[in-house]
Amino acid sequence: MHAAHTRTYLLTHSFSPSLSSFSLPEMLESSNLITFNGLANSSSYDTFLLDEERGRLLVGAEDHIFSFDLVNINRDNKQIAWPATPSKRDECKWAGKDLGKECSNFVRVLQPYNLTHLYICGTGAFHPICAYLEMGKRAEDNIFRLASHFENGRGKSPYDPKMLSASLLIDGELYSGTSADFMGRDFAIFRTLGDHHPIRTEQHDSRWLNDPRFVGVHLIPESDNPEDDKLFLFFKENAMDGEHTGKATIARIAQLCKNDMGGHRSLVNKWTTFLKARLICSVPGVNGIDTHFDELQDVFLMSSKDPKNPVIYAVFTTSSNIFKGSAVCMYSMADIRRVFLGPYAHRDGPNYQWVPFQGRVPYPRPGTCPSKTFGGFDSTKDLPDDVITFARGHPAMYNPVHPIGGRPIMVRTDVDYQFSQLVVDRVEAEDGQYDVMFIGTDMGTVLKVVTIPRETWHDLEEVVLEEMTVFREHSVFMSLMFLWLSQQQLYLGSALGVSQMSLHRCEVYGKACAECCLARDPYCAWDGTECSRYFPTAKRRTRRQDIRNGDPLSQCSDLQHHGGSVNDRSVFGVENSSMFLECSPKSQRALIYWQLQKPNDDRKHEIKVDDRVLHTDQGLLIRSLTQSDTGVYHCQAVEHGFIQPLLRLNLQVIPTQRLSDILPGLPSVGGGIGHAAKHRLWYRDFLSLLDHPDLNSVEEFCDQVWKKERKQKRVKMPNSQGKPDNTGAKWRRMQENKKGRNRRTHELQRPPRSV
Repeated sequence: MHAAHTRTYLLTHSFSPSLSSFSLPEMLESSNLITFNGLANSSSYDTFLLDEERGRLLVGAEDHIFSFDLVNINRDNKQIAWPATPSKRDECKWAGKDLGKECSNFVRVLQPYNLTHLYICGTGAFHPICAYLEMGKRAEDNIFRLASHFENGRGKSPYDPKMLSASLLIDGELYSGTSADFMGRDFAIFRTLGDHHPIRTEQHDSRWLNDPRFVGVHLIPESDNPEDDKLFLFFKENAMDGEHTGKATIARIAQLCKNDMGGHRSLVNKWTTFLKARLICSVPGVNGIDTHFDELQDVFLMSSKDPKNPVIYAVFTTSSNIFKGSAVCMYSMADIRRVFLGPYAHRDGPNYQWVPFQGRVPYPRPGTCPSKTFGGFDSTKDLPDDVITFARGHPAMYNPVHPIGGRPIMVRTDVDYQFSQLVVDRVEAEDGQYDVMFIGTDMGTVLKVVTIPRETWHDLEEVVLEEMTVFREHSVFMSLMFLWLSQQQLYLGSALGVSQMSLHRCEVYGKACAECCLARDPYCAWDGTECSRYFPTAKRRTRRQDIRNGDPLSQCSDLQHHGGSVNDRSVFGVENSSMFLECSPKSQRALIYWQLQKPNDDRKHEIKVDDRVLHTDQGLLIRSLTQSDTGVYHCQAVEHGFIQPLLRLNLQVIPTQRLSDILPGLPSVGGGIGHAAKHRLWYRDFLSLLDHPDLNSVEEFCDQVWKKERKQKRVKMPNSQGKPDNTGAKWRRMQENKKGRNRRTHELQRPPRSV
């Protein structure tokens, strides 16, 4: 059901596949990727902190803290070993945990504490521990050392390294969403450190939190008064009883007031302003049945001119093990605030179901921060008892938060990967601003995507600019992504190490204006000589760029290649056998258009696809050749109305009888049913060799054929007419052409676009 609805959506949603796929060796060779492959005794490079003032990237991993140079992570590396103590490791092992995978100190909190120190916490072999890391005031101080004083990390770091947690340190106070016990049953949102008593969510109440997995926490101002500042937490949890049929995972957003001090007689040292709402990311379906993406994976806040209203990007995957998909949704703070000002969820009626609360809501409204802006209360301890009582029993909102446009801005199904991470950069282009998404996957690749709005948010064109492999193992899970916007760098973490790459690689788009324009990369433009980084300047006429339409005809004057020379090749095939005509565009967004020009005919006819003729991404497959297939095949790429001839293939079909004359060792067509079957078997085996990924097998096979033929030729006499028999030479040339064609099939790695 879900898959069908999603496919319907994808058909109506304009989709452009990736421009280029780049393997790890290609990325390293292009000098656009720098990798730190990690230590043999460390893993889980999952916690990042970008320190732009000192020019350092801090990374927390298993038993280690690293400090990298932001410009080049392989230059001037520093590291501090911070393992769990032997006694704690032994206790962890005796408790039944895996000594190698769980009983280490996995760093999970890495936050700036003041001008000279960071606050760090780790799992400590299921005994959470925290400490201060001294950095110095300036980069010139060159200080990187761990303080000797350690603190209990309960309520700050998870016990289990597999538990998802989130933290944020503001004004000397640490806000953490994590588990607070060894068994991983007591989940809470904590505020620790600072001068106030620690505060947390209500304990053992599934209406507040129900087995949550925290993804992120962010401070977002509510007004110009700092007393109204709120923290928003993003997490996924099990649905509340009666909220969903069966045990289901749903995505949540929760709010807390930064100045919440807990209640006076009730909810003492507990949050009194906690509210949560469901985050919806779904594809509308027929009859009101939507396809939901409920597994929240990552959240990114795109800052705007108004700090109170960032745009929220979120990555989701499906909960089903049968139907796998990923989606990206956008949310506005206006919609989120509207939900938190809406009706509270309340259980009522004969079936004890969730309904919107219809009774009197106490004043001041639960969830309102105590300030002069709203209500005039100085502290949550001064709130009336009915407000505290209502807040305790109604932590959830009835209405969910829907995405901008009512649907995802990007969906992926029927692929072998799922989205895991997301960062977004807002880029100024010639024809407007565009948000470029960098999406990490659980296969260790990064998708670079720009989503281009047309008329409305319901009509989007999604352009995947690049797909890049950034880790040495293809199936590694990408756990973290971080942007350094001032230097246009992207940092990525995984279990294996850390990678660094540039946000733009304009040189891969070729050496012609049309290719650069068709790329539709907001970072790049044609400067008259090459495809290079675009900078908004007053001299706009010198830069050629069209992100919205990708129309080279309106931007480029150097389209002589449009009707220029085309590569011509002659190929040979055998009647009744299959033939593959290889032709693929350099841009995967282009469509291939095939035409056939038959002998003694100037007209070109479109090739119709049927059971015998198949159109693939790599070319045209003719399953059973006939004499009528002889002719010139024209391969053309069509992209945004721009037609580019790629190749002309002159196909000659050799009759089967002619082949028998050339290779007398083969049974003839008329050799009986048994002979015909053997002929088909021989040719099938030969084709399997041609299709084999190990090219040596084909070459070895051909070498054996030629050696055998040369032995036979030595004892052969000239033909009856006294002329040398040159059919063997023709056959060799034909086989060499076929060998070359198959070599290209296996060796070709998609090159940068060029004309």
